[in-house]
Amino acid sequence: MKYGFLILLFSVLSISALAEEKSTPPPRVYPVALPNYDEETATRLQIFLDNSDFGPGKIDGRMGEFFRKALISYKHAQAMPKTGAVDQWMLDQVPVTYTTYTIKEEDVKQIGDVPSSHAEQARLKWLPYTSFLEFVAERYHSAEAFIQKLNPGKNWEHLQPGETLKVPNVLPFEVEKFTEGKVPENPTFTSRKVFVDTYEHLLEVFDQDHLVCVFPITPGSKTLPAPVGTWKILGATIWPWFRYDEGMLNYGVRTENYYNLPPGPNNLVGILWMGLNKPGIGIHGTNNPETIGRAASHGCIRLANWDAARMKDLVSVGNTVIVF
Repeated sequence: MKYGFLILLFSVLSISALAEEKSTPPPRVYPVALPNYDEETATRLQIFLDNSDFGPGKIDGRMGEFFRKALISYKHAQAMPKTGAVDQWMLDQVPVTYTTYTIKEEDVKQIGDVPSSHAEQARLKWLPYTSFLEFVAERYHSAEAFIQKLNPGKNWEHLQPGETLKVPNVLPFEVEKFTEGKVPENPTFTSRKVFVDTYEHLLEVFDQDHLVCVFPITPGSKTLPAPVGTWKILGATIWPWFRYDEGMLNYGVRTENYYNLPPGPNNLVGILWMGLNKPGIGIHGTNNPETIGRAASHGCIRLANWDAARMKDLVSVGNTVIVF
């Protein structure tokens, strides 16, 4: 393991918020110095954290912001010393860093053209992936550039069924297994609460005082940030249609000048829409992990599609969402 310069990470905890739902307490901040791990170690840790529902962002073998936050959050949840040291057992959970994926004939139907015009998109029935690279990168929670790095010499414009690619050995996001429809209420999770930290760009789910998961997010945009306050999840839909209304997106004002965009990986809200009890505001997916953490979500809370797919299984309709 190579140790580079130490970076001071200020991780924000919101545990005291569990005691009182009506107000958001000041966050407790603790400094943690983390080293820079070599690419192999970083990739194995990213895979371990991702498989544990502590999202490190896109897998890329780098010590990025959300990787660091996920590692410290996991250690906190497990009551481990919050240091930069890596316990060997973490790495032991990922004995094989990489696996392979062979493109299948049935994967072809996941690929297609997506017009840039919303008017033209509204005429379609599905907004698919635009390339096999995009499809494979999302399936394995990775940056497209990392998949390309792992597979030098590939002709990315002409990948065909039967070709095999080296990919991170993470639990895959199997897009073909998701079907359009409503997500039912889960009575087991009625006590869970969702905390959206607009400063650290993190979404945390707590069950009583237990931290269940942490995912990186984009909390709205500069012109229309995610609304601070206490809300409820009213409903959740897999593969939602999206009402593209620039008035609502830019100013929070519903207009009659809109387009109904069909579902699909390249729909603006991705695989999931989880509506809150504030019109036009919700938690949703995106197939562009590069945008996570950036101000670009117009009042909503955006997760990578693979994180949104897991989010629906970790919370329930009716849960409280505290945005602070």
